[in-house]
Amino acid sequence: MSFAKAAEELHVTPAALSYQIKSLEEHLGTPLFIRLNRAVELTEAGRALSPGASEAFQTLTNAWRATRRLQDNTTLNVTAGPAFTAKWMAPRLYEFARAHPEVDLRFSASLRMMDFERDEVDVAIRFGYGPDHGVWSQKLSSEWFTPVMLPEMAERYPTPESLTKAPLIFDESTDFLKPACDWPAWFRAMGVDFTPSHGLHFSGADHAVDAALAGGGVVLGRRAMVIKDIYDGRLVAPYGVGLGTKAHFRFLCRKGTENRPHIVALREWMLAEIAKTISVHNALTIIPVEDVPAP
Repeated sequence: MSFAKAAEELHVTPAALSYQIKSLEEHLGTPLFIRLNRAVELTEAGRALSPGASEAFQTLTNAWRATRRLQDNTTLNVTAGPAFTAKWMAPRLYEFARAHPEVDLRFSASLRMMDFERDEVDVAIRFGYGPDHGVWSQKLSSEWFTPVMLPEMAERYPTPESLTKAPLIFDESTDFLKPACDWPAWFRAMGVDFTPSHGLHFSGADHAVDAALAGGGVVLGRRAMVIKDIYDGRLVAPYGVGLGTKAHFRFLCRKGTENRPHIVALREWMLAEIAKTISVHNALTIIPVEDVPAP
């Protein structure tokens, strides 16, 4: 509602803007604005035209940004959940930066549903079942859950039965999984008649793992969140059994961009990093949660 501000936004003079509006009104055969002393108001025709015009400008802006991004092979905008960013990406990123100094990696730690066009996102890492409609998707790894704890704590709880006396940590971020991959399901898989309810409860997997690293108890750790800590010896998985789920992490991007050099570089680096810790995966017996007896 300001010709002066509109002219500034469009990088034209106020006189040029006024001329264009006058030409538009003559073309339509009806006024679009009511000119007041120090303000303008939309007429009925102006109010009818405004939403479509705004949408058209936004569509043009999005197309412009998308085309500009096609020319940029140095900046990579990535979104991943806060826990995955903290526990998987952040401890390894120096390796990617060292191998690909030409890529400017920018992270948005969020679980919000992203629009690749509107949010100017190149890659999204998401956990769940899929399918992922309208985008290019690749599975990164299978996911499992197994009890993990400090090495000294494992000495106090050498068997699954003894774990019933341990302080347990609950990660509620995966409560959406069906069937549930939780403590009751793991104890049933081990043939232990125990349904725990008390302990530390966290809404984020990264906080639950941090509590275990601080010696606060035993967490039913997810592969992506604990495998590096197990591989590096900070945590141990003493019972050798994990619950497998069909949910998994996926690498997502817009169709047609999956072969862009910096996107390929990130994807191949992630797969190589996953392969480094395959020995931890191979040391576990994975029981599909669908095969666990119901309570």
